[in-house]
Amino acid sequence: MNSMNLEIIALVVEFCGWVLVCCTLPIDYWKSASLDGNIITTAVLWSNLWKSCFTDSTGVTDCRDLSSILGQERHIQACRGLMICCVTLGFFGAIFALFGMRCTRIGGTDTTKAKIACVAGGCYIVGGLCSLSAYSLYANRITAIFFDPTYMDQKYEFGSPLFIGWSGSALCIVGGSIFCLINGKDSKSKRNIYSYTGGSSYITPNRKTQRSMREYRSQSKDFDRDAYV
Repeated sequence: MNSMNLEIIALVVEFCGWVLVCCTLPIDYWKSASLDGNIITTAVLWSNLWKSCFTDSTGVTDCRDLSSILGQERHIQACRGLMICCVTLGFFGAIFALFGMRCTRIGGTDTTKAKIACVAGGCYIVGGLCSLSAYSLYANRITAIFFDPTYMDQKYEFGSPLFIGWSGSALCIVGGSIFCLINGKDSKSKRNIYSYTGGSSYITPNRKTQRSMREYRSQSKDFDRDAYV
């Protein structure tokens, strides 16, 4: 498999991971808890980065938006910032990849396109690390409260968006790493080839050598002139 096909596969992998991460932002049930009665579940509590909701047994949902930025917990604020950074870096990474891939005719020379492609891969790697940190921070908060015996309020468990987000973050990191390795290796080899200026077997004659050559030529001309006399 050549470098162009590997580059396309890496781009598809990292772009799919970025889409999965973006899809988790509006999904509910980042954390959830069930209030069980004697026979059936009476209510379900769930929350994400933007709202906290309560759904009763009849299916009626009552939500409260987490609109205040400064009034929220620190891990919520950190997760929001990290997720926004991931989405932004993935968007710019897709634009840089459009200019840096070999299958496109824009972006300049091969060396320039390789550098742009490395930047695109770096955007996806950093974005994947940001989203991975956000999901891990959110899950760590849930785990710390769940296993805290002194915490008497409602305790939550992991929701499906966390697992989807972890998978998407891993795809972003893996795809971006492959993208950087392919283009970094090719750009380095191209620089080594173009930096070669010539062979080392040619030796520039110095002044003594030039003087000896002129004397030899003058003697050879005199010899040719008197050869048939």
